[in-house]
Amino acid sequence: MGAFLTDVFGFAGVAMYVPAHFEESRTEALHTLIAQNPFGTLVTHGQHGLDANHIPFLLMPEEGELGALHAHVARANPVWQDVANGDEVLVIFRAGDAYISPTWYPSKHEAHKQVPTWNYRVAHAHGRITIRDDERFVRGVVGRLTRAHEASQPTPWKMSDAPADYIDELLKMIVGIEIEITRLEGKLKLGQNREVRDARGAGEALKASGERVIGDAMLACVAARTE
Repeated sequence: MGAFLTDVFGFAGVAMYVPAHFEESRTEALHTLIAQNPFGTLVTHGQHGLDANHIPFLLMPEEGELGALHAHVARANPVWQDVANGDEVLVIFRAGDAYISPTWYPSKHEAHKQVPTWNYRVAHAHGRITIRDDERFVRGVVGRLTRAHEASQPTPWKMSDAPADYIDELLKMIVGIEIEITRLEGKLKLGQNREVRDARGAGEALKASGERVIGDAMLACVAARTE
């Protein structure tokens, strides 16, 4: 079946369920979502079956047609030996989610025909994995991840702050991962299928309750619809 799907559709597996009004297919927009939410879930199907690992990734947008993902795992983690170079994998990136109460919709108080739902933003990066068990690659990944996530600190930590022999020993305990992205899918479920007043009401209620990520995203979506 996998070979059939690859021959017919150009990839193994099926696409995520995405109604047209929730679809985000722009590569630049999905790259932004990934870069801003780099903690992904790596889903593999290796020799011992399905597995999922939760890993911070570094997006390399200029590598290949759709970019690449770099990361590392503990050497003690069996995932890097369970997969083979070239295996197809999936990485899921989440950019917020929130419960939506029907009481936030103005129309509910008129017709009483609304039910709860859940809104969210996700990106799926399909690709082919390569295990990079070499010190130069791993050192580069750790250095770039550190610079990216320490940049907001008043005094950013850098690898050279620790003794060189200490860093060298730690680097031996991790293994690098490189994923060539072959397909990107995005789903932004932000109330686009609701009346503008209902989507706005839910977005404002989320912000009032402290759920600013999806609340702001919903209100930005409403603003775009009413321009």
